[in-house]
Amino acid sequence: SFFWFRVVLSAAVLCFSLAVTLEGLFTGNTTMWDGVPNAVAVILFFLLMSVVGLLEGMQIAFFAVAKLKKSERGRAPFALKTCELLFRGDGHNLPGFMIGRQLCVVSCFFIIARVTSLNVEPGNGDNIF
Repeated sequence: SFFWFRVVLSAAVLCFSLAVTLEGLFTGNTTMWDGVPNAVAVILFFLLMSVVGLLEGMQIAFFAVAKLKKSERGRAPFALKTCELLFRGDGHNLPGFMIGRQLCVVSCFFIIARVTSLNVEPGNGDNIF
């Protein structure tokens, strides 16, 4: 019961946060750069959040695959080529990928912060909702 309360509360907070963010993006009440249309800001927000999600998933997958024997890594050609590239040589490709992945995630979040930060003056009555 406490578990489901937390699930419902988290979903409610997520929906409210998404509603505020999208309302701010569609009405142009964010700190997005001048000259960028509101629709482009919305697309950029979802695109960059998707990229961050994919990069986070790749990190988890690569660390899980690193513990497997080569024979247990599956038979899919694309997965095998990725593992071959990732674990080739002296093992410097995985740490190098992780550093590049982290730099990409940080860059994405700086841009997402610029896209989604609200530019509403507190106390004057013009709120998002």
